[in-house]
Amino acid sequence: MRYRIALIGSSGSGKSTLAMDIGKKLDIEVWHLDAILWKPNWILTPREAQKQIQSQLVSRKSWIIDGNYQSTLDIRLEAADTIIFMDMPRTLCLYRVWKRRLMYHNRSRPDMQSGCKEKIDLQFLKWIWDFPRKKRPQLQQKLADLGMDKQIITLKSPQEVKRLLDKLKDQV
Repeated sequence: MRYRIALIGSSGSGKSTLAMDIGKKLDIEVWHLDAILWKPNWILTPREAQKQIQSQLVSRKSWIIDGNYQSTLDIRLEAADTIIFMDMPRTLCLYRVWKRRLMYHNRSRPDMQSGCKEKIDLQFLKWIWDFPRKKRPQLQQKLADLGMDKQIITLKSPQEVKRLLDKLKDQV
């Protein structure tokens, strides 16, 4: 069976973890955009190269891709058959980002490019805090504008994530 799943949402919402869990359950390769688009020492791949990389990824038969990257989001949304919007509370996202920072202090996390040591700064925390007000409405509008042939799943709590994973387990 063919699956093309895009996971979007705030940093700390659980995109990468859910992508890995779904990938294991459905035996589909997972692509973490953070690991692909960031080079060592936090150097971001130029936008044109980002577009080329993602166009190649979405041309595959099946895939799971997690990441935001608003400037290239349409590539993934148009190619996906399923979009999972991780619409978690900002306090949970902030907690998870702090926890992740402590867990991976002075090293790269598994879903990140080697050479990108886990870090937090005020700008990043502000981005997460402002996500519900600034980014969520844009994402919701993009999702509303998509065709009816897309399955859009919005998850608002860890309990809803667990229910989705349990449902997948029952189907596989």
